[in-house]
Amino acid sequence: MKKVCLFFLSSIILLFSCHQKQSQLPRPKLVIGIVIDQMRWDYLYRYYDKYGNTGFKRLLKHGFSCSNTLINHLPSQTAVGHSTIFSGSIPSIDGIAGNDWIDQKTRQRIYCTDDSTVVSVGAASIDGKMSPRNLWVTTVTDELRLATNFQSKVIGVSLKDRASILPAGHTANGAFWFDDESAGFITSSYYMQKLPKWVNDFNKEKNVDKFLKDGWNTLYPIKDYTESTGDNESWEGMLKGAQKPTFSFNLKTAYAADKSSFRNTPFGNTLTLQFAKAAIEGEELGQRDATDFLTINCASTDYVGHMTGTNSIEIEDTYLRFDKDLGDFLSYLDSKVGTDNYLLFISADHGASQSEGFLQVNNIPSGLFDENSEFERYKINNALKQKFNTDSLAIGIDDDEVSFDERRIDSLKLDKQQIKQTAINFLEGQDGILYAVDEEHAATAPIPQRIRDMIINGYCKQRSGEVKIIFQANWLPDEYKTGTTHSAWNPYDTHIPLLFYGWKIPHGESNETVYMTDIAPTVAALLHIQMPSGCIGKPIVAITDKVNK
Repeated sequence: MKKVCLFFLSSIILLFSCHQKQSQLPRPKLVIGIVIDQMRWDYLYRYYDKYGNTGFKRLLKHGFSCSNTLINHLPSQTAVGHSTIFSGSIPSIDGIAGNDWIDQKTRQRIYCTDDSTVVSVGAASIDGKMSPRNLWVTTVTDELRLATNFQSKVIGVSLKDRASILPAGHTANGAFWFDDESAGFITSSYYMQKLPKWVNDFNKEKNVDKFLKDGWNTLYPIKDYTESTGDNESWEGMLKGAQKPTFSFNLKTAYAADKSSFRNTPFGNTLTLQFAKAAIEGEELGQRDATDFLTINCASTDYVGHMTGTNSIEIEDTYLRFDKDLGDFLSYLDSKVGTDNYLLFISADHGASQSEGFLQVNNIPSGLFDENSEFERYKINNALKQKFNTDSLAIGIDDDEVSFDERRIDSLKLDKQQIKQTAINFLEGQDGILYAVDEEHAATAPIPQRIRDMIINGYCKQRSGEVKIIFQANWLPDEYKTGTTHSAWNPYDTHIPLLFYGWKIPHGESNETVYMTDIAPTVAALLHIQMPSGCIGKPIVAITDKVNK
């Protein structure tokens, strides 16, 4: 009788255990969101034949590629892109109107993650006085924390403060970014009062010194870089201390001239992924009962792109090295978390234009406009003075937007709409300007619908200017006589890669148009959690329908 009772008892326990396992909500152990700064979509294929089989090719061959992913707001910048990717929102709603903006009430310039109420942790500088408080909405990382009653951990990692803080959200366990002066990763008292032991241990390794020692030469013989222009073009910028923009580069010399020069090398990405591994180890991400989330921004692609342009051997070498680093990171995830236990997506915050000199040499229309805001403001104010007989009606130009002195206009009892229209008429008569648009009335502007929608989505009344300037294609600010930049509506700035890989993700590719705002709701749908509070995107059903079958 005793044996029979024990048998029935063990059967009940086994059935209960099986029921628990079957009823447990299926989620990956770890979600990793990697944003490659300034990565144009075509970089996936321009260097395809040179990539190894463990990085981008692995994701393309075994993951799902959304090949027509577009940014649907202006400006196309780092802070805006990162907040949009992880919130599914837009500047009009989430408040991140640029990397910087002019506050329309105080007329003060604001940096996107500035926070005077916190202090640096891990450095004596003010570079840690940062937080996500300027972001008005939740992120998908916040929603994961809320959905699991804060059992999930969220960590953000980048060389840039804004690119670690904004993706990690308001409730993150930590966000860490690189401090040039100490050559280590730091954080803010918003998150913690002292650095975790694993961060201190990583910083003590002095990894930057190891990279500086060997300098920067091409990964492969330079003759094999057939996807790039020559190694000494007039439109290339160069590292500090260099005499010309040619390999190899003495990194010790560059670093001695300017400690921020390390960011302008591919090794900034290598360091970032090394630190990401340390975060996984130190925080035991993906090794606990709850689903964790790690956000990573690889920023050196942006720094090198700004310096040398999109067709240089330097940028090709940066991507070939990143491809190897990515393959190494994926192999690490396989062994540490398990191939089927992590969900990874890769995208970009924006793209970039070709260099103006490169375009001119190849007979592609281009030009340079004067981005000196003081000079441009003077010219606009001069035009306004001729009509309204008063000075200083425009207070500044930021992110191709003109802001006006509303207090002065009100005190003089001037017609604000007439002032804006006068500025618009003046601007549209300048070389290189395609449109100047009254942002409050963009919905009725006689311009293409796509550009109109991007202006509306990017217009934040409290933080944006009032007249948006749209330049002709391939026109760049004149400070970029060498190198390149971004921020425009054009496909070279707004057509970005989007790859999903890992846990339950089917292999495939779609050319259906999706938007940057669709990334967060897709991740939310896969995890069965709420969309972020300002989300306007929708799940990418080509992925979610197959995963959730």
